[in-house]
Formats: sequence, structure tokens, C-alpha cells
Amino acid sequence: MSVVKSVLADQGNGLSGDRFKARDNAREVTLIQAEHIEAVASMMGIEQISPEILRRNIVVSGLNLLALKGKRFKVGDAVLEYTGLAHPCSKMEEALGPGGYNAMRGHGGITSSIVSSGQINLGDKVQFLPT
Repeated sequence: MSVVKSVLADQGNGLSGDRFKARDNAREVTLIQAEHIEAVASMMGIEQISPEILRRNIVVSGLNLLALKGKRFKVGDAVLEYTGLAHPCSKMEEALGPGGYNAMRGHGGITSSIVSSGQINLGDKVQFLPT
């Protein structure tokens, strides 16, 4: 994983450059809360976790991602739709050390599909869309 300043969210194809793109349209984009990354670091006794090792596409802050359940929302010019929870995988044991999988449970973020293609830039806000 690498941090980019801008990415194209392409409906049906996922994020440009994402090696997992288009494998599963319900999981085209994953989001995680910065606050949850801090909580996981605390549980693991780690001062700081680099977000890219958690294998999520977008890190947001100041927003409870569960509030997006059943909703469409905009990030940059792209329209996304909540599709479910992003559960941790066994790779978290390798990435974070023993107990990493359990620390990530309930803190893995959400999955979403791309409803409308668009550019997403670092610093773009998440905006709720009316239903």
C-alpha cells in the first residue's frame, strides 16, 4: 500500500492503482476512522500505527463511519454507498503483532461501492447525501 494525494474512483473498477480493484464491487473502497487507528495502537501498546499497514483505502477523522450505514455519501467528486463492515483479516497478526487481529475487531472500518465515478483528493470531506 502507498499513500497518494489523489485517486480516481471508477465505478465498476474500483480505485485506480488498487491491486484489488473490481474483485468485489461491494468492496470497491474501504474507509477507516483515524480515531480507531489510535485506539488499536493503544490496545497494542504501540505509539503509532502507520495507516497503510491496515489495508484500508481511505482514512477519515471526526466522523463515525457507522453513521453511513444504508446511505450514499460523497468523497471528493465520487459518490459511494455503504455496503458493510470491513472485518480484519489474519494479516493483522503479521502487521501489528500477536493480538493484532483481535485489536482490530470492531475497528476495521467500512466497505463501500462506487455509485458515481470521480476524483478523490487528500483532505476531501465526507458528505452525506439525501436518500
